[in-house]
Amino acid sequence: MKGSNMNSRREFLKKTAFAGAGIIAFNSIPNEVLAKTEMVKITILHTNDVHSHIDPFPDNDPKYAGLGGVVRRAALIKKIRNEEKNVLLFDVGDVFQGTPYFNMYGGELELKLMSMMQYDASTIGNHDFDNGLDGLLKQLPNASFPFINCNYDFSDTPIAGKTIPHKIYEKGGIKIGVFGLGIELEGLVDKRMSGNTKYLDPLEKAAEASHYLKNDQKCDLVICLSHLGYKYESKKISDMELAKRSKNINVILGAHTHTFLDTPVSCKNSDDKEVLVAQVGWAGIKLGRIDYIFERKRKKMVAEGYSIKISNKSIEI
Repeated sequence: MKGSNMNSRREFLKKTAFAGAGIIAFNSIPNEVLAKTEMVKITILHTNDVHSHIDPFPDNDPKYAGLGGVVRRAALIKKIRNEEKNVLLFDVGDVFQGTPYFNMYGGELELKLMSMMQYDASTIGNHDFDNGLDGLLKQLPNASFPFINCNYDFSDTPIAGKTIPHKIYEKGGIKIGVFGLGIELEGLVDKRMSGNTKYLDPLEKAAEASHYLKNDQKCDLVICLSHLGYKYESKKISDMELAKRSKNINVILGAHTHTFLDTPVSCKNSDDKEVLVAQVGWAGIKLGRIDYIFERKRKKMVAEGYSIKISNKSIEI
């Protein structure tokens, strides 16, 4: 993350207990140093569009040779949790569909493995409807984490009451509010699969949810799990469009367009405040990481984000 945003982060850090120590990567700041200051670090990890890729790509794959794999991802997540005190792990939808594992087990394996990795939440992608609402309902008990979405009305479907619109987490005295958005299903999902699911305007529902989390619940950080897509040439609502029109969202973790962003993209919202937009491609090839450091008293924050390539040779930033 470069330019004026990085300069402002440096200025903020110069005014903290890190002054005089030089500017270093957030993930290399020892927790014992943070403990002696009024600073709290929150680490957000995220995946998207994994599409049932349990195994790594083969070493002879022409594009993604040796990349990905649940075992390596689990090891990386465990390593980060051992190093950091306040970690949250999210997926942004399209957990299902893409390999024979889904054809054989219908999503059971994917959700069980995510539960073993202790995901904190996921949202619902369009391919998560691929076995229909009854198929999704059948697999939901395999998830030890909630599915969060506020712009699909499931009230007249088999999964009524099985999702939640938002959730609040507390880590190190910091309140983190999370809500989810899904893409319009018409044209993407057969009506037989989505049933009576009603698609609600994502901009309106995002405004409602983020206002509630930021202003009513006094969350210090508001995260949107968005399966809308990064950006489009058409007028279709995207993460970038949502970011620009929003007021209370701090970071949008994205999906659907399989966009590989090495670092989150920063843009200004309608109040001229920074919103980060992140996405890590597809197939579990990368793990996204965003570290937030909060000044405890004023709840002011700075962020640093990047993606980590999951490889058979090494884990690379």
